[in-house]
Order: sequence, then C-alpha cells, then structure tokens
Amino acid sequence: MALPSIDSLRCFDAAARLLRFRAAARAVGLTPAAFGHRIKQLEDELGARLFERTTRTVRLTAAGLALVPQARLVLDAAAGCVRAARGEHAGVPMELVMGTRHELGVAWLTPALRTLADALPHLTVHLYFGSGPDIVTRVRSLEIDCAVTSMRLGDPQLEALPLHEETYSFVAAPRLLRKKPLRDADDAPAHVLVDASPDLPLFTYFRDAATFSLSFGKVVRIGTTAAMRALVVAGEGVAVLPTHLVREDLRARRLVRLFPRVTPHTDWFRLVFRRDDPRRATYDALAQTLTEVPLP
Repeated sequence: MALPSIDSLRCFDAAARLLRFRAAARAVGLTPAAFGHRIKQLEDELGARLFERTTRTVRLTAAGLALVPQARLVLDAAAGCVRAARGEHAGVPMELVMGTRHELGVAWLTPALRTLADALPHLTVHLYFGSGPDIVTRVRSLEIDCAVTSMRLGDPQLEALPLHEETYSFVAAPRLLRKKPLRDADDAPAHVLVDASPDLPLFTYFRDAATFSLSFGKVVRIGTTAAMRALVVAGEGVAVLPTHLVREDLRARRLVRLFPRVTPHTDWFRLVFRRDDPRRATYDALAQTLTEVPLP
C-alpha cells in the first residue's frame, strides 16, 4: 500500500478546514488545477472519496471526516520532526545508566543529578557504582550506557569526552612517618604501598613524574580509592590518591604530602561511551553540563 505524502495531507487539511478548493489552493501556494490533482491523487492512494463537490459546495464524506484527525496528527508529527532537527525541540524522553566509582558518585555525580535534570529535562540518568575496570567493561558490553572515569583507555570501541582535570597527591599519615620516615629511596623498603590493582594505576602518576625510583617492601591492593584512603589515614600504608578525595585530610593534617617537590602527573575525568552508540549528541550535551558542575 502506498502511503500518502505529507504535501497531499497538507492539501487535504486545508480543504477540510476551508471547504473551498480555490481558497485552500491559495493557502498552500498551488494553482487550483494542481491542488485538484493533489486531492485526486490522495483519493486514489487511499481508495476512497474524501469530498462531495458541486458547483457551489464542498462537503467531506464519511471517509474524509474520519481522515481529518489522523491527517492532523501526521502533520503535527512532521512539524515536530523539523523542530527536532533544528534543535528547537525539548528532546525525546530518554533514560541512561551512567557508571562511576562509588566515592566519585557520592561526592559529585549524585549531587549533580539535579543540575542534569534542570539542564536536560528529557533525560533521566541512573547511576551504577563499580570499580574503574568494571564500569568500562560494562560500557563495552552494553550493560550500562556510559561511565565517568579517569582510567586511561586504549580500546578503539570506546570514545571519551573530557570533563574535569584530576590531580593526585602522594600521601601518608603523620603518625606513620614519625615511626618510619619516608624522605628518600632508601626509606621506601620499610613502607607498604597501597594501590587499586596490580598495574599500580595511581602510583604511576607519581612514578612517571619523579626522577628517582622507589621500591616498597610490600604492595597491598585495595580496589577502591575510598578504601585506600581509609587505610592510609589509619597509618597502614602510603598511596597516591585523587587530591579531591584527600583535600580535607591534608588541611586537617590527617595526611601529609610525600616528596612535595615532585608534582604527580594529572589526568582527566572522562565521559566514556561506545563509539558506535548513535546517541552521540546526547553524550555531548551530558558532558557539557557536567563540565559546568565543579568537583567537590
């Protein structure tokens, strides 16, 4: 079955409103002959007469009356398509699951949900909490839609948009340093290094910036930065941690910086999603909004 064209439905709608073919032809910018051809073509496509015409009157048939509300729905939808393509539409309701580390989600993304709702009212964001590798794996496998992480990515399936720069601090508890100083490489074997995983993703930011190497007596892997921070504050090890996570500890002297002349390399929080995800425009808008929400 051939579907009626938008132009034919527009002509029908004008004729149904005005019930005068000449006036309707003028309303849509056609000659009377061209307008009459459009109506005849529509009737042929639908297999039904839509108007009863005499030399003096035009009336809708039963089929024409039934078509009026449906034609107007189609025309309204077509106009909505134009507005959406021009960026004039509020947006189609959409839900996204965004993964994040627990500590970052609690401190930053959960409070940011209100800002996201105000800026992108058509978008509902759900949060999923996990470790860095876990959330990236779930984005890759389409279990969640996107993730906020500072993990370094080398996967061609994934794309990332920068959000905020993340700085790091190499820290320890003062009470630990009173018992076991850590002033140079010779002191390192007496200490426990705390990190998230075997590849030492956090300590790498310090190691790559330093002109010397440190060899620790023991390495303990904890998995999350919140747990790492708790262990270091308790004096059970030393660690490189996100500065935003230990800023208050540094101010209160619960932690102090180690080797303060070495500035660890920085990284970026990124919004990560699959490169083949068709919702790129949504992720662009989401990332832009998140860049305007300061880190705690």
